[in-house]
Amino acid sequence: MKKILCTVALVSVAGSVFAGPLDKTECIAGAKPGGGFDLTCKLAQTALYEGKYIKDPMRVTYMPGGIGAVAYNAVVAQRPGEPNTIVAFSGGSLLNLAQGKFGKYTESDVRWLSVVGADYGAVVVRKDSPIKNLKDLAAALKADSTKVVFGAGGTIGSQDWMKAALTARAAGLNHKQMRFVAFEGGGEAISALQGGHVHVYSGDASEAASQIKAGANIRVIAVMADKRLPGELASVPTAKEQGFDVEWPIVRGFYVGPKVSDADFKVWTDTFDKMMKTKEYAKLLEERGLYPMALTGTELDAYVKRTTHNYRKLAEEFGLAGAK
Repeated sequence: MKKILCTVALVSVAGSVFAGPLDKTECIAGAKPGGGFDLTCKLAQTALYEGKYIKDPMRVTYMPGGIGAVAYNAVVAQRPGEPNTIVAFSGGSLLNLAQGKFGKYTESDVRWLSVVGADYGAVVVRKDSPIKNLKDLAAALKADSTKVVFGAGGTIGSQDWMKAALTARAAGLNHKQMRFVAFEGGGEAISALQGGHVHVYSGDASEAASQIKAGANIRVIAVMADKRLPGELASVPTAKEQGFDVEWPIVRGFYVGPKVSDADFKVWTDTFDKMMKTKEYAKLLEERGLYPMALTGTELDAYVKRTTHNYRKLAEEFGLAGAK
């Protein structure tokens, strides 16, 4: 009997010792089901399980509040060392961190694991708009800025507002003179654009592409990427091609708690590096309207630090409350 108990104990200890970060995995989405964080978690859930990188399906849990702030604070303060828990983040998370919206914590308080894909800002008009490109937009703003109304799914300081403000500034207009209407989401803004209630929509390239496929009466005149995008918008020039020095990538990825060990962190980064190089993963990205962008570990950490620094500067330049 003692021998049997001893064997069971050894198995139990061995199980706890050798259980790795890819066992019984969990992804935290810092918002309610259905949004971008949920999409990001489910992308990893599908890619990791179907690619046989994990044995059991990844559990997705929801921790809404503050566009990711509640999840960020919970992981740093209460769950800092869980090796099998990853948390979704986006470019919006970095913008909010830069504006001090995550409380006392900064971008240095977690370990940035991986960017798994990206979307990009886009400047969108109605199909019949006299504005055919950014040069036309600049001319219209200079002629009478009160007659050009921007619309987007976000309030002042949000990503969509930033895209509009940067576009207006690149056209030579002070952002304080910009007419901007905030909507609940991108869908409402696109409806307002088609109805003629706003004249320019500063949104996301993937959303605009899917709306065009669905027959929406809109046209993308610029994408805020470093190069032209593949697929539906391949013929659309970048803002930089048109003389507007504006880029706005909307990254999607994951971080882990600050006390996750180097060894466990390396298991995750190696897994994501391998997974993101496959054809199967490329197909999953396309199905979800994301464009390829792969960063892990130290490379991603440098990107996050650089991006939040730039966002802080922008927030200060635009006089946004909370910028620090």
